[in-house]
Amino acid sequence: MQVDFYQVSGDSAEAIVAMLAEKTLAAGQRLLVVAAEPAQREAIGQALWSRAARDGTPTFLANGIAGEGHEARQPILLSATPEPANGARFVVLADGAWREEAADPERFDRAFLVFDAATLEAARACWRMLAAREGLERNFWKQDGGRWVKAA
Repeated sequence: MQVDFYQVSGDSAEAIVAMLAEKTLAAGQRLLVVAAEPAQREAIGQALWSRAARDGTPTFLANGIAGEGHEARQPILLSATPEPANGARFVVLADGAWREEAADPERFDRAFLVFDAATLEAARACWRMLAAREGLERNFWKQDGGRWVKAA
């Protein structure tokens, strides 16, 4: 089980989620994106639908909202809860709030916690809490000059 921490600084949380979604799909995985607020889920959905490819050409990352039907068909599912109705083994906690289900290896192989200044202290507490877990790898990523670098 792997948990990656992504600190929002240069890009928005929505842009970070779109980047993680693109990489997840490229790895042949499905993704569950969790955010408590409907407005944030909507903004993430828009960011996914309007994603530009690395070469700048317009593209999109197909996604759906949990509860609207056809969840099992969605490569990326947006939800308020960490229930992978689309069979995802990767989960992004886009609102900076840790959910214990994300560290359940029976449910997920990899979790991403996207946090900002408002949720920094909670992310630090989560980092310390997860340090005691056996079989769990933690990584901390931050932006440096527009690139993501592994900081811990």
